[in-house]
Formats: sequence, structure tokens, C-alpha cells
Amino acid sequence: MRFVMQRTATCLAKLERMNKALRHQEADRVPVSDSFWGSFLARWREELGLPAEADPYRYYDLDWRDSAPNMDPHLKPFEVLHQDEHEVVVRTGFEAVLRKRFDLPMPAYLRFETDTPEKMAAFQFDDPWDERRYFGAGGNQLAGVGDSYAAHVPAWIEGIKGLHPDFPVYGSVCEGHEMLWRILGQENSLLWMGEYPDEVGRFVERINQFVLGIAEAQIQAAGGLLDGMVIWGDVACRQGLLFSPAYWRRHFKPGVKALVELCHGHGLPVIYHGCGNVNRILEDLMEAGVDAVNPLEAKAGHDVVELRRHYGHRIAFCGNMDVVAWAEAPLEELERIVLRKLNAAKGGGYIFQSDHSVPGNISGERYDCVVKLVRQYGRYPLRLGEHDLPDLG
Repeated sequence: MRFVMQRTATCLAKLERMNKALRHQEADRVPVSDSFWGSFLARWREELGLPAEADPYRYYDLDWRDSAPNMDPHLKPFEVLHQDEHEVVVRTGFEAVLRKRFDLPMPAYLRFETDTPEKMAAFQFDDPWDERRYFGAGGNQLAGVGDSYAAHVPAWIEGIKGLHPDFPVYGSVCEGHEMLWRILGQENSLLWMGEYPDEVGRFVERINQFVLGIAEAQIQAAGGLLDGMVIWGDVACRQGLLFSPAYWRRHFKPGVKALVELCHGHGLPVIYHGCGNVNRILEDLMEAGVDAVNPLEAKAGHDVVELRRHYGHRIAFCGNMDVVAWAEAPLEELERIVLRKLNAAKGGGYIFQSDHSVPGNISGERYDCVVKLVRQYGRYPLRLGEHDLPDLG
């Protein structure tokens, strides 16, 4: 099945801009986009005097979006264990119990039903090709329990159709570790890698096959409406990897490489999202064929200018705008930070975004200021004045 939908001229220009950036070519300007916390959206609308339905993607005509299908290992509605005006507690298709307090940005994981190595070995995955993941509404942990809460998430394909005319749209798939900890919990995942490394490795191999099916099935379900893929894979903290690079290379890297090869086989570029300090596997991500790495947390020591200086144009970068500085730095300093980072866009290869997502402590005025700076100074050929670094061409 292929969908035929007309795209606006502006959308086609965004697509060319994104593709050129990922191919390390200079387009008309540096692409810019982001993801936003609900608390930021409420503040942004209030401070800029915008209506309740105002959307920063459309207001600023940002350059790309992503969307996640139902990746729950078990397809089923959320089981509501408790709900009142303050919070909801649900069991999801990951067989995890989450508490979502409505006044807090993210949920708390209370327990994981897969809590022994024996249960891990016996764990079965529902069919990744099940059409309900892409064409049906229902419980979807990644899309339904996060910054906001939705017990009944609309069909993924309908969201894709709604975005496609106006934005380049990337699909989403979790790599092995992102799925592993959501099934076992972070503590058991890390503990069992040490106590039962082979058993966890065999489970990861099964996860890798499951998520490869998710990626292939969503590409088919999208019917030509996807422009790329995001691989979600948080494997690091501020200091470095959560576990040894050798273990990652043995068990998780093959899954990432298979996902990249699949996407490239369909003409889709890949952005790998990995929070924390991922320096120890950057070479591996390049070897696996990843087109760009995100979010490059400044809080974890990443500096996109130094990364470009060190790696050249072997991989593209997406992110690295320090949200702490975005929220707190004097405006003159904030401008200096933004213009310095734009040096990484010389020759293409850089998408300007936050170093994770835009939280509620960033004012609407300061977000607006930064986007306008990128639009003003991010036009090619770049003219960064006193902030120009001539050795990064």
C-alpha cells in the first residue's frame, strides 16, 4: 500500500534542507526543530499571547517531526490500577506498572512484572507486524505515558498523514537497550548484565529481531510517507556508558546496524538518539552507518564544535543547545553560545536543537530569541562575525 499526498512547497524545501544537512551539504539555511514539554508549551502560549491551540512547529515552521507507533511487546489496553484527580497508575503492554502524576513532567516506574531471569527467558513478543500497531488506536506506552497521559492513543498512521503535507516526518524505533530496560527495569537490566550476561544477551537478540520487525512493518504501513527514522537508545549517563562498551558492541550494536541497513535500504536516513555521554561508541555508530547523532547533551560534556573539529564530516550532529544556558544565561551570552554552535553547520551536517528537549523553565521569549537567531545567522553562506571559527570549514 502506498499513500499519495500532496506536500506544500515549504515542506519540500524543509525536506531538501534536512537531506542536505544529513549528506553534509549546505542548503539555504541550517535546519531547526525540537521536542517540547507540556509545561513549556503552556508558558510559551501565555507569554507570547498565543491561543490554546498554538503549535511551535507550525508557528515557527520548524523543519522536521517524528512519531512513534505502538512498540509495546504485548498489544493490549492499559490496565488502570488507580486513578483520581491527581494521578493515574497503569500496567502497560511492557508489563510495567507506571504512576503518572499529572503535575509532574514524567512518570515513575513502580514495578516490572518481568522480575526474574526465568520470566525474562519465558517472555514472548506479540507480532511486530500486527496492523493494530500502525492502524489502530489504543494503549501505547511510549506515546501515552510520558510528559502527558493518554489512555487511548490515536492511530499512528493518522498522525503521519496529518503531518506529512507540512513536515518531513521520521518514524521511530527503540534499539535493544531501550526495550530491555522498559521490560526489566533499569536496575535489573544492569545487574543481570553482570550476573547473567549470556542470558541477557540471548534476550537482547530476541529484542533485536522484534524491533527490526517494528521498523520494517512501520515503513511498509507508512506507504511512502516517512522521510527518515529515529532510533531511540539511551545507553549512557553524564559520565559515560551505563555498561561496558564491549558488552554494547557484542549485543546491542548488531541490532543498531541491522536497523540502519534496513532503513538505508528503503532510502531513509537515520538519526540515533542517545542521551548522556556517548563518546565511547561514536566511532561504532559511524561504523554502523548512523547518519546523525542526537541530542549531544551539553550537560554530559558534549560540545558540537569540538566534535566537528575532531570527527570532521564523518557523521552529522543534531542538538547540543544547552537548555540550562537557554533558560538562564544573559541574552548577550546566549547569543554568543548560539552563534558559536552554528560553526558546526559549515559544510552542512548540523541540525540545531536543544540538548534533549525544551523544558518549562525556558521562557517563551528566550525560546523565540534563539530560533530567530538561528534563522537570521544560519543562512548559507554562514556569516558569524566575531564568532566565526575559520578552521572548521
